[in-house]
Amino acid sequence: MLMLFFFTITAFSLSLLMMIASSFLSKKIITDSEKNSPFECGFDPKSSARLPFSLRFFLIAVIFLIFDVEITLLLPLTTILQLSDIYSWSATGLSFLLILLFGLYYEWMKGALDWAD
Repeated sequence: MLMLFFFTITAFSLSLLMMIASSFLSKKIITDSEKNSPFECGFDPKSSARLPFSLRFFLIAVIFLIFDVEITLLLPLTTILQLSDIYSWSATGLSFLLILLFGLYYEWMKGALDWAD
């Protein structure tokens, strides 16, 4: 019992000593104002927040996010193939893909996918 107590105290003190040594050794002495400032998506946080922003870039990002989420909703269809009827599985997958393709076609016809005018 005394030996177990001795090993526990030794392991605890050794790990504490290593953590203290690593915190002292990892301190960076060189500080730079650019490294200490926050980075927010390429915008300088110290300047005006009312900079012009490309609305087309935002629309492309939103469309990408929507299609990314829809793909993650399509992935479980492959795992439930053995558990469901092939006709209901096909109807569900086909209707979901048709809605997805209709949305893509609508965005294409509205010109949201055209990067340059």
